[in-house]
Amino acid sequence: MRPDTPAENVDHPAEAARLERTADLYPEDAEHLLIQAAAHRELAGDRPTATALYDRLLASTTPLENPHLVRALKASNLWEYGHEAEARAIIDGIRAAAPRDPAPWVIVAEALEAHDELEAAQDTFTAAALLLLTDVAEPPYATRPVLFGRHRVRRMLGAPHDDWDALADTLHSSSVSLDELHDPKRVWSLGSDNPAELQAEISRLRAELGTYREALSRPFPVAVLHWPTTELSELVTAYPGLLAEYPSHDDHLATIESSLRELASSGTPNLGIVTGTVPSYEAFAASEGTSPDDATLLPQYATTLAARGLAVEWPPQRGSGCWCGSGQTYDGCHGAPN
Repeated sequence: MRPDTPAENVDHPAEAARLERTADLYPEDAEHLLIQAAAHRELAGDRPTATALYDRLLASTTPLENPHLVRALKASNLWEYGHEAEARAIIDGIRAAAPRDPAPWVIVAEALEAHDELEAAQDTFTAAALLLLTDVAEPPYATRPVLFGRHRVRRMLGAPHDDWDALADTLHSSSVSLDELHDPKRVWSLGSDNPAELQAEISRLRAELGTYREALSRPFPVAVLHWPTTELSELVTAYPGLLAEYPSHDDHLATIESSLRELASSGTPNLGIVTGTVPSYEAFAASEGTSPDDATLLPQYATTLAARGLAVEWPPQRGSGCWCGSGQTYDGCHGAPN
């Protein structure tokens, strides 16, 4: 689907089928592709098939990058076509697992909110905020939906502002305040016969749309390419011309961290890391008509992976595993002070 294709002109079943075929061709990207395919199935109203795609991912022998996200999407989808008990069980499991990624928290909280479980939605948003944002000086961009969603639900419940709500207000950049955007009375103004009320609501909706567009138009991360140990060994064995670029795996990891810190200190925003695989890199080189031995191809490959949504945020959230795959927390591994 072209990025400029209007949503109403999308053939969702056909797009889902295309993504599923692509996932068969590129199994290393199956998680990303099948999540998109499942979304198209949901938009087409074929929720059972979407669930089957989520189940396919969860049953895969290949470890998922974000299994909690897949489970959250499955729970949200299940609830929409009558499988409430199973959805609730999955939501409880996600909350108990306490993932460090904000996305699963937001999805399950919004599922609760959509089904008028406002107290449970508030509790879920609050649990996410406590886990992800306690003692964090500058909330990562990815955590903003947690704060904004919590603010919205609490506004609907008539709860007084607290410190998290104040932080959400500070982070919100629209010309219309969160209090106004999240005013429960807005739903009544949409049915008003008063032109002034309708015009005010149109202005609020435009501001809200502008916020969504700003989030969607953020550039993909300035991404640095990471090779796991086995992949790097296979790469330099097959293409010895890259040995000058990668003298050792330890040097490679140290260079990634130092490069990202240097970019961060220079004020570069939205930094990330993409993980390469030799088959994917070879396919990219072939598509460019270039030998994989050509080191100038590496940054282009990294940019392409990032553009496909495969970058992970750097630095990792506090308490999260290190990006290098060591199994240690980032703070105790590459994030430790030099």
